[in-house]
Amino acid sequence: MAGPRPESLRFFGTTWVDHDGGYGLRRAGVAAGSLAAAVAGALVLRFAYQGLAIADVGGFVNTLVVVMFAVCTAIAFSRTWQGFTRRPADPSREDALRSLKAIGFIGSLLAYFVRSLTEAPGEKLLRAEYETARAQYEKRRATRAGNPAARKRKRK
Repeated sequence: MAGPRPESLRFFGTTWVDHDGGYGLRRAGVAAGSLAAAVAGALVLRFAYQGLAIADVGGFVNTLVVVMFAVCTAIAFSRTWQGFTRRPADPSREDALRSLKAIGFIGSLLAYFVRSLTEAPGEKLLRAEYETARAQYEKRRATRAGNPAARKRKRK
């Protein structure tokens, strides 16, 4: 196949282009897996919170931990969701937020779950880029006049 090649998506490869190769089953698996991982993560956080309660660290620390995880989860959800529709303007800023997104991992997993209900996460962005690249390639191919060395020169 000549022209631009589609970018591969995690868990989907290039099956998102034509929705073949078990695309529907993969989407269902990604949705179920991300939801199960989010539930498991929430249980782990609950055990951690119970550990703080047993240690009797105080109400302020308990509140601080809950607020920190809630804020980090909300930021991780929004950043992950934005990443499905557009490329980051400043990749270094995204790298700086990596630890914050790791703390709010439940938000990232929930964003992955919600997005996989409608499409492969990131498919919309990659499809737009791929179709633009294909259109540009076809336009370049159509404007070519053939092999310039094979043309006959006009005599004056």
